[in-house]
Parts: sequence; C-alpha cells; structure tokens
Amino acid sequence: MQHLSEILNIDADNQHLLELLSNLCQGSIAIDAECRIAWISDQYRQLMGLPNEANLVGQNIEAVLPTTQMPRVVKSGKPVFVDLMSINGRWCLVTRLPLKNANKEIMGALGFVFYDDLDSLQPLFDKFARLRRQFESENLIRPSKYALDDLLGESDSIRLLKRQALRAAQLDTTLLLLGETGTGKELLAQGIHHASPRRHGPFVGINMGALPESLVEAELFGTAPGAYTGADRKGRQGKIQLANGGTLFLDEIAEMPLPMQSKLLRVLQEREVEALGSNRLEKVDVRVIAATAKDLRALVDSGEFRADLYFRLNVLPMRLPPLRERNSDVLMLSTKLLPQIQKDTQLPALSLSEAAQSWLLSYPWPGNVRELRNRLERACVMAEGQQIEPVDLGALDDLPSDTPLSPPRTAESLNDHRLQAERIALEQALIQSGGNKSAAARNLGISRATFYERLKRCNQQ
Repeated sequence: MQHLSEILNIDADNQHLLELLSNLCQGSIAIDAECRIAWISDQYRQLMGLPNEANLVGQNIEAVLPTTQMPRVVKSGKPVFVDLMSINGRWCLVTRLPLKNANKEIMGALGFVFYDDLDSLQPLFDKFARLRRQFESENLIRPSKYALDDLLGESDSIRLLKRQALRAAQLDTTLLLLGETGTGKELLAQGIHHASPRRHGPFVGINMGALPESLVEAELFGTAPGAYTGADRKGRQGKIQLANGGTLFLDEIAEMPLPMQSKLLRVLQEREVEALGSNRLEKVDVRVIAATAKDLRALVDSGEFRADLYFRLNVLPMRLPPLRERNSDVLMLSTKLLPQIQKDTQLPALSLSEAAQSWLLSYPWPGNVRELRNRLERACVMAEGQQIEPVDLGALDDLPSDTPLSPPRTAESLNDHRLQAERIALEQALIQSGGNKSAAARNLGISRATFYERLKRCNQQ
C-alpha cells in the first residue's frame, strides 16, 4: 500500500504522528487537496462496508462515500472536532482535520472515527439533548419530517433526482426546485436538509402563495418591538431568523411581492436581515431552498420577478418530473401509499383490482403524486367490496357531460359488481384514447381481441 507520506508529502515525524493517531481510533481516512482518497484504514473500510480487496486510493471520495463531509473540510480549511453520527446503525464520534503545509496551504484532510467508548462523552450528549428539547418546546427548532428515502420511485428520473439531491445536500448553495404542483417539492427540500450538514438545525418552511401581501414582511423578516399598532412589545422573530443555522424553504417563490424580493436578495448576498420597524441588521446563517411551479424566466421577462433575485436563486436548479413522465412508478407508489392511508383512516386493508390498476396506469395525473394519494384515500372510503375499483378512484369524475354512462351500481352479486367495474374501465379507456380501440386495449394492458370480447360481454348485460 502506498504510504500517506508519499501521497501528501508529509515528513517522517508527521507521518509517525498520523499513524499513531490512527491506532488510537476505530477508523481513519485521508484525502488530498483534490478530494481523492490518499489513505484508508482497514477498520474504516469495515465500518463503512467497503470491500477489503478494492483499491480505493486515488478515487474521488464522493464517488465512494456520497454523503461524506470531508470535502467541506478541504474547502473551508476548518476542522470539525465533534460530530455525532449514526454510521450503519452504530453511533460514532467523528473528527475531521485539515492538513496544511508550512505555507498554510490545504493539502487535504484527515478523518477519525471513534465508537468503542463514548461513555465519557455522555454528559455532553445529555446537555445537548436537554437544550434540543428546550428549543423544540419553545418552537425554535422544526426538525424535518422526511428524508430522501421518502421520495418514492424506482424510475430512472427519480433515481437521477435522488443522486442529484444527495450531491446538492453536501453543498451550502441556494437551490431552486422546479416542478408542477403535487410533485413533492417540499418533501425533496426536507430530504436535502436531512442529508445535509445542517440536519441538526431547524427546517422552516413557508408558502408564499398562502400569505396576504400585508403580512409577508413581518412573517419573513420579523418585527421590532412596537413596529406597528398591535405588534408584540417584545418584537417577533421572522421565519428567516427561526431558520438560523438550518434551512429556509420558500415554496411558491414566484408569489413573493416585488418589494420583498429586494430584501430577500440582501439575505442571500449579505447573510443579514433587517426586521420590520428596525434599523439594525442582524447576521443570519441560513440556507435557502426555493420552489415554484411557474416559469420564473418568463416572469422576469414580464417584469413580475426581479432578474437579480432570479439569477441568485437559479444557482442550482433541480426539476421534479411529473407523474405522467414516470408512469412505471404509479403502481409502486399506490402499493406504498395504501397501507399508510389505511393506517391513518383506521379502515380495513384493501387491494387494487386489475381494472383499478389499469385505470391508474391510463390516467394522466395532472395533480401528480398529491392527486394520487387523494384518490386512493377517497377509494379507501368509497370502496364497498374487498378491492378498490375504478369507480372508487373517481373514474367517472372526468367524463364529458354528454358521455352516455352505465347505469348506477346496483349489483346484487359479486359477478354484477365485477362487470360494472369492468364496463367503467373500458369506457374510460375509450374516452382517453379518443375512441381508438387498439390504443384503449394497450392502455388497459390487454390484447385488442380481448378488449372487443369484454366490451361485447359488458354491452350484453
């Protein structure tokens, strides 16, 4: 194995010291200035689940360990002395140190992991837990509810989005999430926060579209004591101050009034905020994640959104695909969501009939995952049998008013019930295909001959 001294040009005395430190911990790793692995101990490999036979020296550490914080140490040149982490189910204490030469230039970084004897640190952990409980009880910390694993889907577009989100989480730059309503922008924002170095800080979200314009400034930037008639005499922290040390999520950013956009720009550029009615600037350490379903570039061109703020927000845009672009995820999402809905509603477990599954795959989902969940929740309430049928999902809701409908469901037997659901699915497939029977059959996942046979059988009833 190539020695650390050969890779990082460390002299013999420092090499001996580093090896001594490595022997005192339960795992260590070193990277160079380009974030390539320069040295890794066997204990560290075992802890991280890395194969012993793999030659990792020279590989970019983020390619091997996507969530590592070591590149941040190289970039900042600052050590991280105490970081409590759960690594593969084991609580560990991690220390990361920058490596510098005689000219104070960054040569790389060294990380140490301790997990055998953390009892001596118990008083520190207890104090941290007490402070956290205090902050949460005072509503000063709002931990994120979701992780990136909660972004469900196995399609290529979702897998790519998760990889991008994981990389973005390690940066501290502003993010802009783009996607139609119901695609999960807030869930993704919380997942990025949860995977970021700010995960122990607050996650504060605010929907700009839900705020009256007169309240935007006070809600975002806070108020000074006695700022206006009826204001709190002690003043009030805004959402930006509450997010200090964590992440601020601004949903529907396109709805922010133009005067407030200039104040937000100052927060992004100068990292300082001025409360309503105050003449004092307050420093804040906050990462901003904005989201919108609108075309911000078009709003800039029409003068409805500041160009300088747009370019500041658009540093790292991420697009969430609509559900119709990842049709292969629909049934998997339904299978995951149904047990959650049934648990929340205390309703008996239900499964999706074949006709319901076909309808789910053929529907265009303008409301995306949010609409899927809403329709499944409706179906759990409306279903009368042991399976969910298309009619329970609202298959008749979108039919044109002049479309001839089947008679209302008055089934006296299970067979009548099944034929009624099948008739509805066939009709809906025909409507969505514009009357093209071959396309309707494909959407239902059956052959053209089978489609004709079932259509004839239903019409004879």
